[in-house]
Amino acid sequence: MSPRTHSESGQAAPLYITAVAGLLFLALIFFAFGEADVKRNGAQTAADASALAAAQQSRSLEALDLRAHILDRAYLALLFNSPFPGTHNGCGKASRFAAQNDATSVECRMLFDGRWGFRVGVESNKGMSANLVPGTKGKRAKATSVAVVEPRCKFVPNPDLSSPSPGALACDTKVWVIDPKDLALLPEMTDLFTVRLAED
Repeated sequence: MSPRTHSESGQAAPLYITAVAGLLFLALIFFAFGEADVKRNGAQTAADASALAAAQQSRSLEALDLRAHILDRAYLALLFNSPFPGTHNGCGKASRFAAQNDATSVECRMLFDGRWGFRVGVESNKGMSANLVPGTKGKRAKATSVAVVEPRCKFVPNPDLSSPSPGALACDTKVWVIDPKDLALLPEMTDLFTVRLAED
């Protein structure tokens, strides 16, 4: 082999090493950002599940009030025909669902904007494992979510004020006439109200 060939091989080796090191560093950077994305998605899933759980719990608790006031026209109109802020706190369920999704509920509060719902903020239990991006090691992902309870039905008052029935609930697929003599047929809360994620 000529001296020229030896010289070229010696010059190429550092370039190869630099190129491989650069590729490894890029791979680690991609890993770090991938991990961060997974953490964010996991935190968002936990926040969504927690907010929905809080709203569902509040809806379930409202069933007792509904049964107690099923003949009260004013209550029925407020519950089904007007913005109803909700009266029962479901945040206990939010904390439980956050824990089930490897997160901690750091905030849970009822909405105060006229909607019946909850805003939940969570933080992942596990932080970032890598510190390739300065200050990211151990950092926990955070996410927030809002869930609301909305009626599936409208209350239609009975025009006959002397009637023992206050009216009917006109729902998505059927109309339920409120009969004081047969209140056992009251639909389930899941038939009367839907729970969904909403904008903050």
